[in-house]
Amino acid sequence: MSTGTQLSELEQLLEGGKVRRNLKPKDLTEAALARKEAMLASNGALTAETGKRTGRSPKDRFIVKDALTAGGVDWGAVNQAFDPEKFDALLTRVAGYLKDKELYVQDLFAGADPKYRLPVRFVNEYAWHNLFVRQLFVRPSDAELQGFAAEFTVICAPGFAADPQRDGTNSDAFILLNFTRKIVLIGGTKYAGEMKKSIFGVLNFALPPRDVFPMHCSANVGAAGDTALFFGLSGTGKTTLSADPARRLIGDDEHGWSPTGVFNFEGGCYAKCIKLSKTNEPQIWNALRSGAVLENVVLDPETRKPDYDDYRLTENTRAAYPVEFIENAVIPGIGGHPKQIVFLTADAFGVLPPISRLSPEQAMYHFLSGYTAKVAGTEAGVKEPQATFSTCFGAPFMPRAPKVYAEMLGNRMRQHGAQCWLVNTGWYGGPYGTGQRMSLPHTRMMVRALLEGKLNDAEFIQEKAFGLTVPGHIEGIPERLLDPRNAWADKMAFDKKAAELAERFARNFEKFDAPAEVRAAGPAAVKK
Repeated sequence: MSTGTQLSELEQLLEGGKVRRNLKPKDLTEAALARKEAMLASNGALTAETGKRTGRSPKDRFIVKDALTAGGVDWGAVNQAFDPEKFDALLTRVAGYLKDKELYVQDLFAGADPKYRLPVRFVNEYAWHNLFVRQLFVRPSDAELQGFAAEFTVICAPGFAADPQRDGTNSDAFILLNFTRKIVLIGGTKYAGEMKKSIFGVLNFALPPRDVFPMHCSANVGAAGDTALFFGLSGTGKTTLSADPARRLIGDDEHGWSPTGVFNFEGGCYAKCIKLSKTNEPQIWNALRSGAVLENVVLDPETRKPDYDDYRLTENTRAAYPVEFIENAVIPGIGGHPKQIVFLTADAFGVLPPISRLSPEQAMYHFLSGYTAKVAGTEAGVKEPQATFSTCFGAPFMPRAPKVYAEMLGNRMRQHGAQCWLVNTGWYGGPYGTGQRMSLPHTRMMVRALLEGKLNDAEFIQEKAFGLTVPGHIEGIPERLLDPRNAWADKMAFDKKAAELAERFARNFEKFDAPAEVRAAGPAAVKK
């Protein structure tokens, strides 16, 4: 079937009498409850379960390979290629599946900056999915809706199961990005985060040619207008450390760095809420109210009270809510050029300094590496710390070659005089099991010191294992912690463990096309 015919089918689908457009949260909540898609928690949040898939399905994500993407995508295990004809055939089948169903459509923006935002139309089989995207993306005004023209369409049909042998997928689920057709096609999974991350992937492909550096990071701004960025993989403290009462939150997950500054890709937050407590994370706790969406959070059968400690469905329990539900958030989510950039890592080997200052070349090296560590108990089969590297702190969402993003980071840092820091929220004095975890109060103290400029005139020394520059003194921090070797009782054991981790860095870095000066910025322990 021709593309023109398929477009006509899609247009007919959206012109049917069963399409409900741009409903408000109250109406979407009522629809989801009436259709028995979800339940209402005692705090007013809509609560839904996602079935067998409680997280992203990276092996089911593909990019259509055609004339537009063939030379621009970094093809491989992360960015899997999909045949255009198979996409067209699957789109036809999904459209046929949806044609007799009641559909929910939201017209939204991806991007708080009007110059760079992407108008996206979401077509959902489920009302609760439509509420999810409405709360997570940037909501147009009534006037903006009048002339809204979608540049991308996301079609989400969780009830449609693919046939891998017929459709060319890896399972009954699929997340397909077609940059030529400007369509994201999702099926076979109820996990709402696939819609959020698909659009992140779209922006990561589309924005670099427009001189916008897309980033998987949180951002906040101080009273003086100083913007800071926080990069980090899951479990490193990205959300926790960027939620500072003394600073205003721009966004918690995805941002662009344009020629004029930083802007949030989204209009909402998507927070993990396992073990959530009012004491430890009051901002998130207070955001979970009417209009919020909870995923896979267990409710008490009598009181409907959420049990955030119950992980019988998954540890990846989630909460989605508009960013304005966070007190003192920046609306719209736009800030100036960042002066401080923080890379967060949870080093379970206990050898990285708690804080170190990076040169632009070191920043590019550690950005490409995207290091953290898994510890025993986090995944089945993990018996001892395992080094984990996720390029650009977000490899699953980066369609282009890593060097594209790394070069943008280095250029932006030099152009705007941004200082980059590596902060270890993991272990010291020994590896996981024998050492101690960095205390959150100490980490907060160090981060606030760098944000407030207290380290500008500090005396720095170079530790030997990784060649990192560390402050010799920070008020309130025990000095033995600042050089990690000093925190180990057995110095030879430290040297051995540091060399082991450095070698892992070096092996991981072999795959990158990086300039000699960036390669030279790697761990000192493996330099000949």
